[in-house]
Amino acid sequence: VQLQASGGGLVQAGGSLRLSCAASDRTFSSFAMGWFRQAPGKEREFVAAIFRNTGTYYADSVKGRFAISRDNAKNTMYLQMNGLKPDDTAIYYCAADSSLILSSIQRYEQYDYWGQGTQVTVSS
Repeated sequence: VQLQASGGGLVQAGGSLRLSCAASDRTFSSFAMGWFRQAPGKEREFVAAIFRNTGTYYADSVKGRFAISRDNAKNTMYLQMNGLKPDDTAIYYCAADSSLILSSIQRYEQYDYWGQGTQVTVSS
């Protein structure tokens, strides 16, 4: 499956952005999906995940500010980001996996498919 992330940009601290991840495959609904981010000089880190049954999970650093969702009819996943902070500045990647289990959602190596990334920059 091919993934296309979009929606990044430059925003002031406290602002909002909504990222989208469009999938090419009509079996999108069978995949567990995730968002990761990578800041310069840092490792790729887990942000959020959503399973086929729409169960959602978040990193502690974004809990209460970010919301992950999916529209299976549109083969698209979203990440609504509110209350953005300069520490949220990173390239955001979407990912998909057909056999993800709960204990592995934060491990980027478990995801089989990746989008190209979209830059999010939060100014102070």
